[in-house]
Amino acid sequence: MTAAPRHGILPVQELQAAAAAGWIKAPPFADDQFQPASLDLRVGRVAYRIRCSFLPQGRRVEEMLPELLMYEVDLTEGGILERGNVYLVPLQESLALPGDVQGRTNPKSSTGRLDIFTRVITDRSHRFEEIGGGYHGPLYLEVVPRSFTVRVTTGLSLNQLRLSVGEPRLDDAELKALYGRHTLLFDERAQAIPADEALIRNGLFMSIDLRGAGGRGVIGYKARRHSGIVDLAKEKAHAAPAYWAPIPAPEESGLILEPEEFYIFASRERVRVPPDVAAEMVEYDSGSGELRTHYAGFFDSGFGYGAGRRRGTRAVLEVRPHDVPFRIEHGQVFFKLVYERLTATPAQLYGRGSHYHRQGLALSKHFR
Repeated sequence: MTAAPRHGILPVQELQAAAAAGWIKAPPFADDQFQPASLDLRVGRVAYRIRCSFLPQGRRVEEMLPELLMYEVDLTEGGILERGNVYLVPLQESLALPGDVQGRTNPKSSTGRLDIFTRVITDRSHRFEEIGGGYHGPLYLEVVPRSFTVRVTTGLSLNQLRLSVGEPRLDDAELKALYGRHTLLFDERAQAIPADEALIRNGLFMSIDLRGAGGRGVIGYKARRHSGIVDLAKEKAHAAPAYWAPIPAPEESGLILEPEEFYIFASRERVRVPPDVAAEMVEYDSGSGELRTHYAGFFDSGFGYGAGRRRGTRAVLEVRPHDVPFRIEHGQVFFKLVYERLTATPAQLYGRGSHYHRQGLALSKHFR
């Protein structure tokens, strides 16, 4: 594999070359694992029910497992992971990265919309989701179903990996220049939002929609507390009303969210991710409220772009308030995206085979 440029996320063709070079090791890869700027990771044959979450610090995960293990769950024919329990799942992929290549992981969209909390753990690591340059070793996925008990089968993908060299993140000046070349935000009527009206401060800020299409109808969903099992291998197999309570547009100007409940909303704006960049919802700023605003925060190259002709796609927000009830209003600034450069334009853009390419407010692909 040729040397990568100095700064950026590796696009699909370089991820494929990295796999061929042995940087990423696995059973035979499936073609649909490779996304424009990320690789889907697959769960292995067993899930370990453990007593608590952990970070290995200077130890190998395998060394620590006997201290935490309660029992094993066989995933080969589909295993049940109970709501509220903590599981550790060895992934099928492992890494042998060069010293200048690091990794970062995040949940897939369907995982986040099911309120399944997932984080990758590596040997001797002191942070979740971040994989240091030169890492050689296995990958493990911590899985905590929060709202629903789920059935997980070997080979399913709950999270994704991206590899990068150097510092891929655009600073504000670079982000403003990108906005000038490609309008990044559009309003509810799909009209371009001028660059001087966009709020850019260590990223691009966006807001929440509490009116819905035409100011009426459903503006969100709240997870029901007592529901059946969600089989992650089955698409459109579960009746949405059995798992979700629809939220109508509020008659007042605001909506109060209950602590430790899980909600799905959509952004007010439509966003675009041009071909030579990717985007990520950054960690929530607790100074803006006691709630978590996303689980799955990565937007592959081409999201909402459509060869430059698409006027954006709304982002779906996974929201869980903490500690106290929290009031939100239509148009309230709710989250931000950071944009990251790629080392090259991907050979394929977001949309091929995706369930969320043209999404508005949407539940995961498992519901009808």
